[in-house]
Amino acid sequence: MLEADDRYRMLIDLGRALEPMPDPLKTDATLVRGCSAAVWVYPTQPGDGRLHFLADSNAAITKGIIALVLLAVQDKPADEIAATDVAEVLAPFDLKNQLSSNRTQGIPNMIALIRSTAERVRG
Repeated sequence: MLEADDRYRMLIDLGRALEPMPDPLKTDATLVRGCSAAVWVYPTQPGDGRLHFLADSNAAITKGIIALVLLAVQDKPADEIAATDVAEVLAPFDLKNQLSSNRTQGIPNMIALIRSTAERVRG
């Protein structure tokens, strides 16, 4: 496991690598509820049956967390995303024990929003 400073640096780097989310997409409708920082997630469908998510946060660590969540689902078919246990995929990172509860409290809501989007798309 990485040292605390390295963990934070890794999350910040992941967040910086996120595809930019245009400001007009950062609305109340795309806001993830229950996060200590503002987090927006906007799903797109490139037309090939896959989902692509744009995401952003006003906090660097939280932006890295949503980037980590997206690594598990980005550009996959809706059926596969709906069947993915994202929390299980994130388990090796041990975020709940490695970061403050304030930073991780919104992760289940991020996952729930992505899952519900996939379930809605797949019908």
